[in-house]
Amino acid sequence: MLVVDRDGCVLYELFSAYVQPDGSWRAYSGAVFDLKSNGLRPETWTSADAAGLPILPGLVRYDEVAAGEINHALRFTAPQTRRAYVWPARHYASSLTGSQYPPMGQRFRLKAGYDVSGFSPQVQVILRALKKYGMILADNGSSWYISGAPDERWDNDVLRELKRVPGSAFEAVDSRALMIERDSGQAR
Repeated sequence: MLVVDRDGCVLYELFSAYVQPDGSWRAYSGAVFDLKSNGLRPETWTSADAAGLPILPGLVRYDEVAAGEINHALRFTAPQTRRAYVWPARHYASSLTGSQYPPMGQRFRLKAGYDVSGFSPQVQVILRALKKYGMILADNGSSWYISGAPDERWDNDVLRELKRVPGSAFEAVDSRALMIERDSGQAR
């Protein structure tokens, strides 16, 4: 569950939130983010995401796609991850140590030469963002699953086109060159 306090510029994110019989809410974990700051959570802290990152900034939003441009990295999940994390992530959620598994926070970018012309205009917007900003591994889950904000205007048949993009069309990015400060999410 994501809640934005627009007046206070605060983001509240809850993992596995549910209403109890008495009407109160409970959640397995939660995090609070100051939207006026680029500050990250302390090292080793999780959030509603296994990587300890905020979910909201990495979501694909319908209005961005409709406007023709996404100006940020996207978040995605993978079924198996390494017991490690790299900037900007703050936490891991695995016991696997093999280098064949990506660490939380790993950024992948769609290769510049990947031809997107055969995709619908909506999907081309998403693919261009993946070429420019990439996507950041944020949680364990479905394979190469990119998260979007719920919106009744999405056409799921169109979005299924993303399944045509093979994992081999992506390259891992060394994000250390993007980092300005270890405890900040601000990037170059």
